Amino acid sequence: MAVYTHVSAERIAQLLENYDVGTLVSAKGIAEGVENSNYLIETSESRFILTLYEKRVDAADLPFFFKLLDHLAGRGQPVPPAIADRAGRQIQTVEGRPACLIAFLPGVSPGEPNASQARATGAALGDLHHALADFADERPNRLSLPGWHELADRCGDALNGIAPGLQDAVREELAFLDAHWPDGLPRSAIHADLFPDNVLMLDDAVTGIIDFYFACTDIRAYDLAVTHAAWCFDDDGTGFDADRSRALIAGYTDHQPLGDDERAAMPALARGAALRFLLTRAWDWLNTPPDALVTRKDPLAFLRRLEFYRAADDRLFAP
Repeated sequence: MAVYTHVSAERIAQLLENYDVGTLVSAKGIAEGVENSNYLIETSESRFILTLYEKRVDAADLPFFFKLLDHLAGRGQPVPPAIADRAGRQIQTVEGRPACLIAFLPGVSPGEPNASQARATGAALGDLHHALADFADERPNRLSLPGWHELADRCGDALNGIAPGLQDAVREELAFLDAHWPDGLPRSAIHADLFPDNVLMLDDAVTGIIDFYFACTDIRAYDLAVTHAAWCFDDDGTGFDADRSRALIAGYTDHQPLGDDERAAMPALARGAALRFLLTRAWDWLNTPPDALVTRKDPLAFLRRLEFYRAADDRLFAP
């Protein structure tokens, strides 16, 4: 359960007094996610999410995230903007943590996505990128290639405690990406974490894209590579689903065509995406405190994806 910081009902009720959102009816911790503490809040008027920012989220980045969400919401994208209190403040302090109240969106995240849902998600990502074409603010991606080197160094030979030889496998992949990471591709603000649990759906329609707390400025096609790695395999990294893959790429390119240079770079971008999540999961695996109410995610699920992408070429990313 992703609740690192406990917030009492009394404290939540006190917080809501600063908003025009009604009075507290119920509040409960949300089990999904590993980065922040999240509560589902029901008031006499509506539902909201209260998020307390922990771990990797830097409070200095919150204005960027909220400006990004306001921009997307203003262009009709299905994203949840942060709610401002009566004084116009979106960022609060709750139990010593930066926090915000976020609009609740309907829908559920698909547990076992099908090809139709993958196509809808690809289309939603293409629409998102189109809507971000005129978003001028920038935030560097701290989990790009230099950040992967840093994480690998910090994990050190403890990686071999996760799987024998994992440290050498990571070093080998970093050397490959140092030599082959693409340059000069179109860049924009990207989501950078569009897993199925960050997409809300009703049947096969996308009703919400959530959790923009890794959003940054980077290669636009890298966002598609991350989404491909997240959507096109079984959870354990086996069982590549070719139908989902084709549907995701087709949905995306119907709304945001890939240039020849972007398509040619997709295998390297996908390898980078797999390595990024391998390393962040490895770090969490090695450093999650034993009393944290959160289930660690298996880093080897992304080693298996990485091994798959090593054998792939750009034909994999043809719609």
